[in-house]
Amino acid sequence: MANQIQFELASPHKMAVKKPVVMASVPGSMGRFGVLTGHAPVASEVMAGIVELYENDNSTVTDRFFVTGGFCEVIEDRCTVMADKVYRLEDLNRAEIEETIKDLLAQADAAEGDEVRETIRGLIDIERAKLFAAA
Repeated sequence: MANQIQFELASPHKMAVKKPVVMASVPGSMGRFGVLTGHAPVASEVMAGIVELYENDNSTVTDRFFVTGGFCEVIEDRCTVMADKVYRLEDLNRAEIEETIKDLLAQADAAEGDEVRETIRGLIDIERAKLFAAA
């Protein structure tokens, strides 16, 4: 189809999806942005959040993935997201995420040093974003 772009979503461990889509919605560092055919070239940091794909039109989401952050590049008719980690939304388990948050909070309380605590708080923020996505 002429109005499609090639979309790729990968992590260091696997290619999560590679297919033509009508639109991709990406959680960028300056806010969520949509990519359609003919989009201007963009390079953006990707924040923890949901990537949505629209295969047939730009009003019906066909795939949703949670990413923990990364980088997005848009050129001509291609959108590539290199994510730190990728999860299918249906694979997110609320109980497991809540348990991970509890564990991380305990680690933050016991941590020595501000740098370690800040690193753990960053992990907690990602887990909270996952919990929101799983809702």
